Amino acid sequence: MTSLADRLAASTLQLVDCPSESRHEEPAIALAQALLFEAGVETHDAHDTCLTAGTTVRGERPLILLAGHLDTVPEQGNRPGRIADGVVHGLGACDMKGACAVMLELLRDGVHQRPDRACDLGVVLFGREELPFRETALTPLLEREPALRDADLVVVMEPTANGVQGGCLGNLNATWSFHGTAAHSARPWLGSNAIHRAAAGIAHLAQVPVHRHEFHGLTYAECVSVTRIAGGVADNVVPDRAEAHVNYRYPPGIPPEAAESQLRAWCSATDSELTIVGNAPSGAVTIDGPLAQALIARSGRDVTPKQAWTPVAEFGLAGTPAINYGPGDPAFAHKRDEQVAVAALVESYETLAALVATGS
Repeated sequence: MTSLADRLAASTLQLVDCPSESRHEEPAIALAQALLFEAGVETHDAHDTCLTAGTTVRGERPLILLAGHLDTVPEQGNRPGRIADGVVHGLGACDMKGACAVMLELLRDGVHQRPDRACDLGVVLFGREELPFRETALTPLLEREPALRDADLVVVMEPTANGVQGGCLGNLNATWSFHGTAAHSARPWLGSNAIHRAAAGIAHLAQVPVHRHEFHGLTYAECVSVTRIAGGVADNVVPDRAEAHVNYRYPPGIPPEAAESQLRAWCSATDSELTIVGNAPSGAVTIDGPLAQALIARSGRDVTPKQAWTPVAEFGLAGTPAINYGPGDPAFAHKRDEQVAVAALVESYETLAALVATGS
């Protein structure tokens, strides 16, 4: 009989080798359906890149949902994948096809159907997570399928190296435009250099320190960065416009509107304007429930803050308690050498199977 480790590694590699960059998730959805059908597990096509399976309606038992995305960032010469020295390498292995393989194998092994289980178990797979929040497929799914919101706990299986991480940061993106007056570069005093204005504004923003916020016993880092800059017409023209992209990560407890006001205050340089292009809210910290506490205890690790944005925020907006827990190591997410350890996949599977079996 094939070992659990071998099965998890093989399923992860199948998913890695299946192209599913954001907006092109259909092949991975079809593969997940096929893997479940092969084991006699019914699936529900929830439309718009979404798939559910297992038990997704709250019954007599507490309901645990495992949730994750099937899309990946663009490949970097890292597909097809490979298995070597106990590690699955390849696009999405860490974020988060290894986690999706754990979900599928739990259902393929019938963990959700064992008569003596303490909890019911369902799986929610979706696409477009790696895109801006306005393109999310998950929030509309939660509106179309309101029963999902009744889960006692949602485990969002983002990379956490098998430790529980609470909440998540908000993610605000904006375009900061600087205005000037064009002129010949031989006579710059006849114009006003928008790039110079941008440099001064960005230098001021760079002085904003990282601020540590404690929320619900966890410490999150609030930080702002300029991540792109563009401007200029020609080598001999003083430019009249420059643009910078600003990314602001804000902690739980700060409403999206307050985050926008704070960023506008920081980016208030003369002859500039800030345009908000996306604002994904922070995620609620819901680590006190009995199932969350049980998972924390079973992980054998201290709970930590999620210093990133994840779909925990979307479940929180829907009123459903959710935490982050998955086998991937965040240090390998989105990297050319993306990978996940097979031992981490096994640990994740066994921890979740025990939680479903005992509820503690």
